Amino acid sequence: MSREPQVPEGIVILDTNIVLDLFLFQDPRTAVLREQLQSKRLSWLATAHMRNELERVLTYAHISAKLSYYEKTPADILAAFDQAVQIYEQPTAKAPYVCKDPDDQAFIDLAAQLAGQAPGQKVTLISKDKAVTSMRKRLEKLSVFVTTTLLA
Repeated sequence: MSREPQVPEGIVILDTNIVLDLFLFQDPRTAVLREQLQSKRLSWLATAHMRNELERVLTYAHISAKLSYYEKTPADILAAFDQAVQIYEQPTAKAPYVCKDPDDQAFIDLAAQLAGQAPGQKVTLISKDKAVTSMRKRLEKLSVFVTTTLLA
C-alpha cells in the first residue's frame, strides 16, 4: 500500500513529454524546473499510472533512437524519475473537466484533486500538449495552473 505524502507547497505535475525533456533531452527550457526539483523547492507528484505510461513511451521506436543518441537507457530515465518524484495514490475522483486526449486525463485528475485538498497552495501542471494547454482557463477555476515550462 502506497503512503500518501503530505501535500506540500509548490506542487508540480509533469506530463510525459516534459519528463522526457527533463531527463532524456536535457532541454534548456527545463533548467529552472530541474534546479527547483533538486533543491526541493518544488514537489513533483505523480501516480504509478504515470510512471507506467513513461515506461511504455520509452519503448517507442523513435524514443529508443533518441535514447541511443543520448547514450541513455530506459532504466536511466526511470531511475531519474524515481529519484525526483513522490508517488501519490491514484485520484479517487475525476476532475470536473474532461480532456480531449484520454491519456492526459490522469494528469488533470491528479492536479485537480491536489488543488482541492490544499486550497491556497499552488498546483502547476506542466505540459506542452495542446489538449491540456487548451484547458488552461477551466483548470485555473480549480486552482490548477497550466504552463508549458517553468521560468525563474
